[in-house]
Amino acid sequence: MTSAPDAGALPEAEVPPNAPTAKRDFALLWTGQSVSLFGDQFMTLALPLLAVTTLGASPAQAALLKFALFLPFLLLGLQAGAIVDRLPRLATMIGANTIQFFSFGAIWLLAAVDSLSFVTLFALITVSGVAVVFFQVAYTSYLPDLFKNTKDLHRGNARLALSESTSQAVGPMVGAPVIAFLGLVGAVAANTVGFAVSVVTLAMMKHKEPPRAKTERERGWMRKAIGEGLTFVRSHPILQPIMLCGTTYTLFLTMVTTSLVLYCKIELGLSTQWIGVVVGAAAAGYPIGNMISARLGERIGYEKALFISASISVTGILLMPAFGSLGGIPGTIGLIFGSIFHCVGEGSYSPTSLTLRQMVTPSELLGRVGSVQRFLIWGMISLGSLLASIATALVGLTGAMWIGAVGTVLCLPALLRRGMRAAVLNTAESKGDR
Repeated sequence: MTSAPDAGALPEAEVPPNAPTAKRDFALLWTGQSVSLFGDQFMTLALPLLAVTTLGASPAQAALLKFALFLPFLLLGLQAGAIVDRLPRLATMIGANTIQFFSFGAIWLLAAVDSLSFVTLFALITVSGVAVVFFQVAYTSYLPDLFKNTKDLHRGNARLALSESTSQAVGPMVGAPVIAFLGLVGAVAANTVGFAVSVVTLAMMKHKEPPRAKTERERGWMRKAIGEGLTFVRSHPILQPIMLCGTTYTLFLTMVTTSLVLYCKIELGLSTQWIGVVVGAAAAGYPIGNMISARLGERIGYEKALFISASISVTGILLMPAFGSLGGIPGTIGLIFGSIFHCVGEGSYSPTSLTLRQMVTPSELLGRVGSVQRFLIWGMISLGSLLASIATALVGLTGAMWIGAVGTVLCLPALLRRGMRAAVLNTAESKGDR
């Protein structure tokens, strides 16, 4: 049983050993995903700028590109979980990234021959978004097959989160000179190469997943499978508040992040290179948050760590438009400071919430619970982008930034629910914490 001072710590349960090839396969997964994530960050700058400067789209139209990328999470997110739970997860990841390779390859080729239209770009981004749905559901369900030990699982999640945060910090700063040297089309090509590297590293992994339980695909099987995932999340004392917080937070945060690039360009008058510095430096807090996440949870309890992390993040987001309103150099420096502060909180929150989700979810439900999370949270990215487009058209980029920033505060009450701490304790005890 867990003693009182360590009540919030993740359990070190008596579990089967990790997969024999866990270290090697994780290294390949980590490498390929890091390269792919780095390329994705080029798109943070390249896609809205490509739409506005090359295709003649308006800022409101450019905001719709993120809507297109994440719309499939609303349309297919729940179905993807039911399907992935019946398929080999590694093969699903390989197939999904292959589709993304061809989607961005098509954007690259069409743009290179000056045949790309905004409608075609929107359609290809949507196709890529469908692949992202299946990749992400399989991706977050695969790691527990490699690491059976809770500490190793949390360490793996933190390392993958560190790659994501590092790419967000460094990618835009490197992306700006890449765009300056290769052009916007070259940046798309770099992202395409990143997906090719990811496919190769995934194909080199050797771990054999445990066979899925064979179930008949009777009429209505998908509806039943989706219902099981939804019911599990809705009734769970840990998963429900975490996902409710994340859903609200992501909806309004997306309004901020969707508006940020064009806000810097149009409202602050920054060059492409300086926009890269602002966006990249804004994510510099993520690695700090990733590295402190486990220690923070062990010291004060994971339910308290989640609330403190979310509070830090919300405070930083509110500071962004506040400092940005100063304009000029003070506004730019203040915007960077607020963003870094926000990213420290988010960097601490993300791996902790993911590890808790993987801990409390049975293996046979990992795909479906992951799909509920992606449907709710990543689906909000699509809706948040749409809201950003509407707000930009009605009240301008500055107004969209303020609406999004103030809205993130609404995520905090969900984490104050009574009983969440007790649920974490019960989970630790049921896992056999020593």
